Amino acid sequence: MRALSEAFQARLAGGATTLCWAWRVSRRDGLTLGFTDHDAPLMLDELACAPHAALSGGAIEKSSDAAVDSAQVAGALRADAIAETDLAAGLWDGARVDVYRLDWTEPSLRTHMFAGFIGEVRRGAQAFEAELRGLQAPLNVARGRVFSRTCDADFGDARCGADASLPIYRGEGVVSALLAANAVRVSGLGAFADGWFARGRLTWSGGGADIATHRAIGAEAILETYDAAPLSVGDPVAATAGCDKRFATCRQKFANAENFRGFPDMPGNDAVQAGPTPGAPMDGGSRRR
Repeated sequence: MRALSEAFQARLAGGATTLCWAWRVSRRDGLTLGFTDHDAPLMLDELACAPHAALSGGAIEKSSDAAVDSAQVAGALRADAIAETDLAAGLWDGARVDVYRLDWTEPSLRTHMFAGFIGEVRRGAQAFEAELRGLQAPLNVARGRVFSRTCDADFGDARCGADASLPIYRGEGVVSALLAANAVRVSGLGAFADGWFARGRLTWSGGGADIATHRAIGAEAILETYDAAPLSVGDPVAATAGCDKRFATCRQKFANAENFRGFPDMPGNDAVQAGPTPGAPMDGGSRRR
């Protein structure tokens, strides 16, 4: 049961309540900001909470067992509060969030409702929605490698070993048309096969986005990104080849089979459930011959 001060309990027991929400957000770079859904600024200890600045609260889920507490916040993207460029750059990833329920007539009368970190963030053209994960979340993070048929390295990193800057894997072009908020037509990529850049990376001056699909159309290409790409016609861009983490792709597309970081021959449920094959030798040897 949550412990409340006698003064706060008396205020809650009154005929009318004057409650609001407040959030203290501390980024890993040391920046701490305060927000409130009240219509006037509030002081949370020494921290000024801006009204209607960027956040609105969602449901808070807590349990008495070892399950991870969770909550959500949403809000508008504003340059003076939470900017899209900062979200894209990862400055808000892992930020500590403390959520308070307080009396706006006397902010010292409050209770701490939630503590956690910003997890997954979904961005739109003008707004965002962030998942808040409780302080127990780090206890559920997998440690060490995961045994999987697919590779757990990222294309071009030290464990992958492939040089993503080689011309065969990287192309440069110019935006020739804007097709949607997350789709552009690019000239200069005609030398690359259809789908070459799918799951790759599109970069431009000051930004970048992951590529969802790549369609080759003559000397041009249509690139669709997962997130909105704030580009204009004439902007120079660069596209890096994508990898679907399969062994066949590593061997055939990148000629990098010796650095594959997965276990393509690991038996799955199909091997566990498989019975004897008629005519196959029963000598206990390898099933791969």
